[in-house]
Amino acid sequence: MTVPPHVAVIGSGPAGLYAAEALVKQTDDHVRVDVFDRLPSPYGLVRYGVAPDHKSIKSIARYLQRVLENPAVRFFGCVELGRDLARTDLLDCYDAVIYSTGAMVDRQLGIPGEDLPGSIAATDFVNWYCGHPDAADHAFDLTAEEVAVIGVGNVAVDVVRILAKTVDELRETDIPVHVMEALAASKVRRVHMIGRRGPAQAKFTTKELRELGELPGVAVHVRPEDMDLDPASAEVAESDRHVRGNVKVMNGWTGDPDESRPRRIDVRFWRAPVEILGTERVEGLRVERTRLDESGRVTGTGEYETLPVGIVMRSVGYQSVPLDGVPFDERAYVVPNEGGRILGPDGAAVPREYVAGWIKRGPSGVVGTNKSDAAETVRNLLEDHDPDGPRPARTVEELLESRGLPVITYADWLHLDAAEIELARSLGRGERVKLARWEAMRSACRPDH
Repeated sequence: MTVPPHVAVIGSGPAGLYAAEALVKQTDDHVRVDVFDRLPSPYGLVRYGVAPDHKSIKSIARYLQRVLENPAVRFFGCVELGRDLARTDLLDCYDAVIYSTGAMVDRQLGIPGEDLPGSIAATDFVNWYCGHPDAADHAFDLTAEEVAVIGVGNVAVDVVRILAKTVDELRETDIPVHVMEALAASKVRRVHMIGRRGPAQAKFTTKELRELGELPGVAVHVRPEDMDLDPASAEVAESDRHVRGNVKVMNGWTGDPDESRPRRIDVRFWRAPVEILGTERVEGLRVERTRLDESGRVTGTGEYETLPVGIVMRSVGYQSVPLDGVPFDERAYVVPNEGGRILGPDGAAVPREYVAGWIKRGPSGVVGTNKSDAAETVRNLLEDHDPDGPRPARTVEELLESRGLPVITYADWLHLDAAEIELARSLGRGERVKLARWEAMRSACRPDH
């Protein structure tokens, strides 16, 4: 008897749910897809990476919700690969497995002082203000008046914007109660956003960049000399619409900053961090002026400057972590693959195992990029599947029950969803306020237990 595949998807962020959607769309109605996540809540980066004040992007969750509501798709929350289920367990229970676990840790700067208190990974700060349960008990000392954010990508812009906004401006967001209280006590008044390269090489999008200049009560400034473009960068700025838009916005910030505004953002290009200063905690950041050499590489000029900051936030990129038993490229921080097919050490495709999203291609693109990425992986999975081949040895339900693992279902998640909406209503705050602690989330998932 010909049987459609039963597929496990590890990770319920955009990459995982787009893969589940592609499986349903590219096969007949009898395909079965089980989506696993170590958290009790789905949606991954949409819930825990998109800035809380970017409601239009966060609305992608409503689209992804329809995937989880498809009868062919099941959600298994609070089940972690490597802790609750091994790779071999998945291969016993499914015809194929797609890993879509994203990129979860920050890249290091590799400079002295990086481990001082007050030197913070942007990933930790983002997880905290987005209400990730792993970060619920993190404490960030925001008593410093000046902060450096190292990086000129969209994550850095998000961090800068959250630091520069007032609590009143954030009140309609889903930021957890304890985070709002900490932000209300913040003394931060000046934020330096620092890039090693020039404005033509910055990674942020024009829309996100423009938002900084629209913040009430905030003066944004770029030094005119930092906007000088070398011939190659000038050519890029002329031909690339995205770069041209960024340069135009930032050229508008080169005038004298409005000193009457209570808060200020300085966008600093051509600065490489060389040392985080301090004894007990961060007391400053030493940066070196840079330039591009003839080959286009960043090189130091020997001209140094010290910024009197009390906090340094590192936002120089995300990287994936290895999955137990799954091949991993330690240099590129991805699972080696060809079109989503995992490749073993010999370069041959590993049967029945696939990747999608950032763990497949690295932390690049926007949320929607994951849709075409996942579709490619699924096409190759279905091409490889033998509908007349051997069936899985056991069901995942039997395995989870034998281990006494309490699983959060999609119906359970809807209870948590409703609890967050009700909390927002009771506080007079927007559409939802996130519950961020593990026990509170679990309790909300099962209110009758």
